[in-house]
Amino acid sequence: MKSTKLLTLAALQRIVLANGGFDLIHAGHVRYLREAKKKGDLMIVALNSDTSLRRLKGPGRPILPQRERAEIIAAFKDVDYVVIFNETDVGRVLRALRPDVHVKGSDYTKATVPERDVVRKYGGKVAIAGGPKIRSTSSIVSRILAQAKNARRPSPGR
Repeated sequence: MKSTKLLTLAALQRIVLANGGFDLIHAGHVRYLREAKKKGDLMIVALNSDTSLRRLKGPGRPILPQRERAEIIAAFKDVDYVVIFNETDVGRVLRALRPDVHVKGSDYTKATVPERDVVRKYGGKVAIAGGPKIRSTSSIVSRILAQAKNARRPSPGR
């Protein structure tokens, strides 16, 4: 009997969880998500809610509301599902989903991933993806604000 629902244990999907705020999408985010997907078969992205992102990044953040950020992330071909979480870390999501691999961006090492003990406790693995950190949303926001401030200054001689 041949069935698409009959699988060997080895053929079952390997679940990957990536997470972040994804406030303004840049090339680093694209590389992170693309490489994270390569660590498994089914990728879930846990997205910081507006409340958690504000707690992490301060006033003025997020720039885009969580529903828009979720829609943008869900549009990536490498992303299978998106879940929004309210905490400042993704521990609760990890304990509930128990993904095979928890992937963080290259601003971390395996030793500095805040949730590494949660992942190890249930038998998962921690991985780093995305290549060298090329920029951050915070630095992009700072640059935009500096350029806007300079554009408002009167030029010398006026």
